[in-house]
Amino acid sequence: QVQLVESGGGLVQAGGSLKLSCAASGHSFSTYAMGWFRQAPGKDREFVAAILWRSGTTYYSDSVRGRFTISRDNAKNTVYLQMNSLKPEDTAVYFCAASRGGLAYPHTPTDFDYWGQGTQVTVSS
Repeated sequence: QVQLVESGGGLVQAGGSLKLSCAASGHSFSTYAMGWFRQAPGKDREFVAAILWRSGTTYYSDSVRGRFTISRDNAKNTVYLQMNSLKPEDTAVYFCAASRGGLAYPHTPTDFDYWGQGTQVTVSS
């Protein structure tokens, strides 16, 4: 059974940085795509970034491109989200997700099959 466990959230001032981790277990993820989404109170879950595990191809939403970086560590079965130049509007619960693959551009919640429990990121102004 696939399990995704996020960590690294917290409180940071605007302009600061945080690095989220997502430890994946229960399957070989070499053919998967991994993604990060976020959800603020009263808003829909929003795509942040995705990475194709095998090729390392990355995708970003316009709102985070140039500030966030998604990466993976094959040996640790872990996906990271480095978040720099954080803004108050980045405040949300951040979720890690895994897609069984086959999609060229996985970026909607329905593209992903497994989800972590989420980690809170709060950016103060």
